[in-house]
Amino acid sequence: MTSLQVSLAGLDLRNPTMLASGIMDETGASMRRMAEAGAGAVVTKSIGREPRDGYPNPTLVELDDGYINAMGLPGPGIDAFEEEMIEAVKGPAPVIGSLFAASPEDFAFLAQRMQRFGASAVELNLSCPHAKGYGMEIGVDPDAVQAIVREVKNAVDIPVLAKLTPNTHLLADVGRAVERGGGDAIVAVNTVKAMAISVDARRPVLYNRTGGLSGPAIKGVGLRCVYELYGAVNIPIVGVGGIENATDALEYMMAGATAVQIGSAVGRIGIGVFGHVTRGLTKYLEANGMRSIGEVVGLAHE
Repeated sequence: MTSLQVSLAGLDLRNPTMLASGIMDETGASMRRMAEAGAGAVVTKSIGREPRDGYPNPTLVELDDGYINAMGLPGPGIDAFEEEMIEAVKGPAPVIGSLFAASPEDFAFLAQRMQRFGASAVELNLSCPHAKGYGMEIGVDPDAVQAIVREVKNAVDIPVLAKLTPNTHLLADVGRAVERGGGDAIVAVNTVKAMAISVDARRPVLYNRTGGLSGPAIKGVGLRCVYELYGAVNIPIVGVGGIENATDALEYMMAGATAVQIGSAVGRIGIGVFGHVTRGLTKYLEANGMRSIGEVVGLAHE
């Protein structure tokens, strides 16, 4: 009998698929729906200390092979998000709280609140490419990343995951900084900095001009990042970027990912994508005489 169960940094997942931060995770009801649709875990939208409006429209461009978005990290703030967490944690999968902040102290404060709200882990957004003063602007500095991760680890008892940006030549250094700071896992990667231009309007489409590219267009980038990180760190990696079927997930796992996150595919395909991927993974294990999905992890390095 085959098993898709995964142990990730102290989290026990029924399967290796997770809902990525940023889609269908603004409310407790939508997060429960994703868990009930088959996600092994769900990650909340990124939450900060205070309410934030984000950018005016247009904030999203739909492409043939993905999306470009520049939302600007809108959200209700940590206090108002408690009621959503109360509902989300009633679902059948662990809930991971995604956080953004500008200082180690603020990250630690938010992590403590998420732990109090019932989050099974926290994911530090060190990689958003379109919010000034947050995300990628912090996450390309190994020293800053190490300080943030260490501060959060000292503040909570739940696992701490760090989501990294592909928009840096220091990816391995940043990954090692997460490990030195005591981080339990790395999530790789967030969106790739990109833009779209309207030839009719003769100007950038997005209000913010640039945004983050996601979906199948970045799968090759995500795979490369996971492959490089697997050789650089000794903590688990969660692969993200363009996963829409079991083959995509297997590529990431063979590159070194213990689990994978699915985001854009929820919009492009629908919430059935989690079941589609997990059924495909089971078929692959059975066809290749494997008993556990863990046997796949890192195979591309052998």
